[in-house]
Amino acid sequence: MRRYELMLLIRPDLEDDKLQAAVEKVTRAVVNGGGALTKVSPWGKRRLAYEIKHFREASYFLIHFDIAPDAVREIERGLLISEEILRHLVTVLASQPGEIDDDDLELPEDELDDADEDSLVESEPSGDDAPDDEQDVQEDEVAAEA
Repeated sequence: MRRYELMLLIRPDLEDDKLQAAVEKVTRAVVNGGGALTKVSPWGKRRLAYEIKHFREASYFLIHFDIAPDAVREIERGLLISEEILRHLVTVLASQPGEIDDDDLELPEDELDDADEDSLVESEPSGDDAPDDEQDVQEDEVAAEA
């Protein structure tokens, strides 16, 4: 499971009860998809940088949740269908320093069998392959004089 952040822009002309119902519908979709809500933050009405569906402002909501990556697509599909939601953005929250996500470390079985230790370690360039900085500087000076 990964941690996601969802920013919702909801129509500003909705009454408070319908606004809460729209947010509740999204949170139910997360829970029904096997996720767990971490935080739901209402940001209130804010002015938009440009018109979206003839609206100059929107009600903002920020939702943090943990869910399996393949379930996010189903949640986004529901968000696109909803008429109350003007825009949405789902982003993966970065892991905390020192925290390793097991999903990022896994290699498919066939790649594990084919990989050997030499192919996983980057080699340093040898003396012949390393660029010669002094020679480059001298060539630049000669080119500048000409």
